[in-house]
Amino acid sequence: MKTLSVLLLSLLVIACNTKPKEETTPEIPKQQEFAIIIHGGAGTILKKNMTDSLERAYKAALTEAIQTGYKILQDGGSSLEAVQRTINVMENSPLFNSAKGAVFTHEGKNELDASIMDGATLNAGAIAGVTTVKNPINLAYEVMVNSDHVLLSGQGAETFAKEQGVELVDPSYFFTQNRYDALQRILEREKQDSVSASSAFIDPFIKDEKFGTVGCVALDKNGNLAAGTSTGGMTNKKYNRIGDSPIIGSGTYANNATCGVSSTGWGEYFIRGQVAYDISAQMEYAGKSLTEATHNVIQEKLTKMGGTGGIVALDHYGNPSMEFNTEGMYRAYMNDQGELILGIYGENED
Repeated sequence: MKTLSVLLLSLLVIACNTKPKEETTPEIPKQQEFAIIIHGGAGTILKKNMTDSLERAYKAALTEAIQTGYKILQDGGSSLEAVQRTINVMENSPLFNSAKGAVFTHEGKNELDASIMDGATLNAGAIAGVTTVKNPINLAYEVMVNSDHVLLSGQGAETFAKEQGVELVDPSYFFTQNRYDALQRILEREKQDSVSASSAFIDPFIKDEKFGTVGCVALDKNGNLAAGTSTGGMTNKKYNRIGDSPIIGSGTYANNATCGVSSTGWGEYFIRGQVAYDISAQMEYAGKSLTEATHNVIQEKLTKMGGTGGIVALDHYGNPSMEFNTEGMYRAYMNDQGELILGIYGENED
């Protein structure tokens, strides 16, 4: 009995001295007043293959593009305007596989795709397979705001472009010698190796020719996210192939409640994985941070499928993610303090 009394007294003392466990509230990230992030494509981008002058040219182009959008946001402009004008700078540069620098199809043409999405309304617009639109992202915007549709393609999209007064050019505007030469190398390789059209299409050598897709995500002072993507597709593509760039949820996605995402890489896998939307969904339904979601989608799920590429993204706080599973990705980010983060290669080379 004495032993039992001592035991009960001991338990009472322990109980009295044990403080209840305090509930911890997750740390809320600092809210950026505005922010912007861009990519110029992901793929086999190695420092040993890059001349100093070409590296400087890419860095200058990325800097010009992101500072264009940054100025718009700084002055109180909308994220949608910032995304368009930033992408316009890259579309007008022959360095990137978008508009002016677009790769060539098997038939020797340039077929352009683009999409844009408004995180405030979840409205979106996209175009695919156009050949005369100087800035495809601008036409995607017109589809979003001036049509009842989300995705227009080919001749119909170009007819709509004329009706909306979008600038059109002769297809010769998109010719660049290095992109044309890349197509010729691939066509010659097809002959030498006697490979089928389908195997040539998915050959790693050809994948390496597709690392110039451009994209942008912006957060404006009103807390609205927007995302956009523009591309010339994949070198040697056939049959009017369309990749992920104009597909909402694959190449582009924006939702004020979660994040904005722009993708770049092997489009067929990004479509199958609905990569851009998956990141947002993991944040919304699983409570993951942007970093956790992008790592899971790109480094685990996409990689397991056999897909290559990357994304740039902003959460609704303005925090960035630049996730890729390739050797490099042209990328840049600016926060509301004007700090610029610029990258080209992987972690071990930048």
